[in-house]
Amino acid sequence: MNLQMERIQQACDSLKLCTLATEWSAIADNAAGKDASLADFLESLLNVEVEARQQRTRETLLKFAGLPAIKSFSDYDFKFATGAPKKQLQELTSLAFIERAENIVLLGPSGVGKSHLALSYAYQAIQKSIKVRFITAADLMLQLGTAKKQDRLEGYIKRSVLAPKLLVIDEIGYLPFGREEANLFFNVIAKRYEHGSIIVTSNLPFSQWSTAFADDQTLTAALLDRLLHHAHIVQIAGNSYRLRGKKTAGIAPVTDKQMKYER
Repeated sequence: MNLQMERIQQACDSLKLCTLATEWSAIADNAAGKDASLADFLESLLNVEVEARQQRTRETLLKFAGLPAIKSFSDYDFKFATGAPKKQLQELTSLAFIERAENIVLLGPSGVGKSHLALSYAYQAIQKSIKVRFITAADLMLQLGTAKKQDRLEGYIKRSVLAPKLLVIDEIGYLPFGREEANLFFNVIAKRYEHGSIIVTSNLPFSQWSTAFADDQTLTAALLDRLLHHAHIVQIAGNSYRLRGKKTAGIAPVTDKQMKYER
């Protein structure tokens, strides 16, 4: 390495231009081969550094988000999920709802792809450098309860509830909440109301949500009032994708409705 290259390396290190430090030489050779202008060379340098920084940002956001899996919207099987409103779901991939601080409520029985869709929107948002947090309702309640006992609830809410531009809460209704948990959950919805987007998934129709929130119909009504005020409600009907191969083999669980028709 000659003295000039050492000075360039030192300057890049000083300015924290990590990618430019390793890539500038190859970009310079490429520019010289194409007889590119100095402006073209400079633009190429800056583009490489900008893209590298954006990629590092996306990687950091992905770690913060806590996604249990990476899902894409294009992988959602609409041929199987014939009860999914494709046009409505497709429109939501624009992510305009996030900029408008609107919510998405995905309702339907187990296995119809609610979590897949929620994860796909979350991952797409991360790719656009939007801060996202994904968590199940049960884990959220556990973490809120622990934070409250340790007298750090305010800090937890600021960091994990209010900081993300998109908060995804999966599986509301699978486990019922006690009185204190229901109050904590209401606090989450109330604090994000008109300030940040929420995606929630649930296997319960709205008429049964009070059973998940300590049978408190007043609290549930107030919660739904805030959640649904600016919301896209997506109803998904159909059979479980996870059990699609089991029914033909005769080993899938039989529902009460099916037993009724078989009698």
